[in-house]
Amino acid sequence: MRANGETATRLGANALWETLRAGGVAACFANPGTSEMHLVAALDDDPGVRAILVLAEPVATGAADGFARVTGRAGAALVHLGPGLANGWSNLHNARRAHSPVLALVGDFPDRHRALDPLLASDLDGLAASVGGWYRRALSGATLGTDAADALRAAYGPPGRPVVLAVASDAAGRACDEPVAAIAPPAPRPVETATVEAAARALGPRTALLLGGAALTRRGLELATRVAAARAARLLMEPFPAIVDHGAGATTLERVNYVPEFAQAQLAEVDELILVGTREPVGPFDYEGVAGRLVREDARVTTLAAPGEDALGALEALVERLGAPPVGFAPLGPPPAPTGALTPESLCAAVGATLSEGTVVVDESITSGLHLFEATSASPAHRITTLTGHALGYGLPCALGAAVGSAGRVLALVADGSFCYSAPALWSMAREGLDVTVVVLVNRRYAILEWERHRLGSMAEGSASASLMDLSRPDLDYVALAQGFGVPATRATTAEALVERLVAAAGEPGPHLVEAVFAPR
Repeated sequence: MRANGETATRLGANALWETLRAGGVAACFANPGTSEMHLVAALDDDPGVRAILVLAEPVATGAADGFARVTGRAGAALVHLGPGLANGWSNLHNARRAHSPVLALVGDFPDRHRALDPLLASDLDGLAASVGGWYRRALSGATLGTDAADALRAAYGPPGRPVVLAVASDAAGRACDEPVAAIAPPAPRPVETATVEAAARALGPRTALLLGGAALTRRGLELATRVAAARAARLLMEPFPAIVDHGAGATTLERVNYVPEFAQAQLAEVDELILVGTREPVGPFDYEGVAGRLVREDARVTTLAAPGEDALGALEALVERLGAPPVGFAPLGPPPAPTGALTPESLCAAVGATLSEGTVVVDESITSGLHLFEATSASPAHRITTLTGHALGYGLPCALGAAVGSAGRVLALVADGSFCYSAPALWSMAREGLDVTVVVLVNRRYAILEWERHRLGSMAEGSASASLMDLSRPDLDYVALAQGFGVPATRATTAEALVERLVAAAGEPGPHLVEAVFAPR
């Protein structure tokens, strides 16, 4: 609030932050500019919203996504005009695929100045409308609290999604007397009894339940395991879950493979696929001679609970309908620490051997982490997030936001190519003193693209196309880069060294980075 003589005026910017805080927004990841100064200044009046400076807009939007994934509450990002929103768009895409409630706050020009076509003017309306389907320009300070409340409602859904609220600079600086509206995340939409009955009739040995969303929480996994055991059905996990409970005491699911031919082989014996909290999986790209759908054409795909619907309630109803008893778990100890050469397999084993209970694992390991879920299935209870929208550069920002929202440590596994998209997130981790361990997986190539390239046939290693897969010449020094951003860093070239570095990093407060260099293939 800004003093005016002896009175203090409550501004639209104050109403916005008060409304967002009442709706569960506890942090704002900001890369602000001139048009956002009223919003920035109003943060001084609302210490309940933690203001976190980031150095690039993709970090702001990705961190808001990470915060939302681990807390279930809306994450907020503050960016500058259309170019700022455009820079952060890729991680808003990942948030949309994760059904994360994310509010992108964008400073905007008043109409009178926009009409002059200043240099930073752009098609903000068109860009914002493409994010998640809800967009508003807030042009009046008197209703800015209502605008913020409507944006939160839209973000929470169900299902959750990213939304954009563009705030005109003069509106944020004008008086607002609206009362604060406390917007809570709504309950998911109930599933009809007839839908549950149809699923119960379909269950059998050639049926698979494909789980996503709330079905991947510990409670959802327990219920789904009982359902599957009662009818000898298979349990599958969507290829890229937003967040999944994993480790000791949780069912280890078979994850649908990223590679379409492998996924089609996984699903070849499935006559009926029942979707629980997710959508039907499809191939990531269009390949000649490979069907885009992963299930057989003659297989049935039915939905028990769509995203935004009550997956837990539907599973509870199925358990009751089937009379499915609890399923016990044999106690497992963590896997042994690996030794020898550092390979994708030994890297995942090192993670599994050193994870502590309550860790959030942010997985942007791409090809190097193919064994991660298997290697961590017996580790202490933890959660794993994945690259839901396939837009690279989510790992470091998501880890930043997850660390702000989580009570435990965060471990980010980031491929060396992906690291370069959002390295400035390290600076914010250091500035905030966050307990994040980043492991950069160094094979010095875009291995996933290399694999895709070889689909086209044998190509000479010295060719122009081969050079576009190569991350050497010069080799990037991730230790030096991390230290430049203020994060302590070490290098590991063997499995033993990686285990040692992970244990040391977990035992010290604050962020750390380990450059894990794979043995030459």
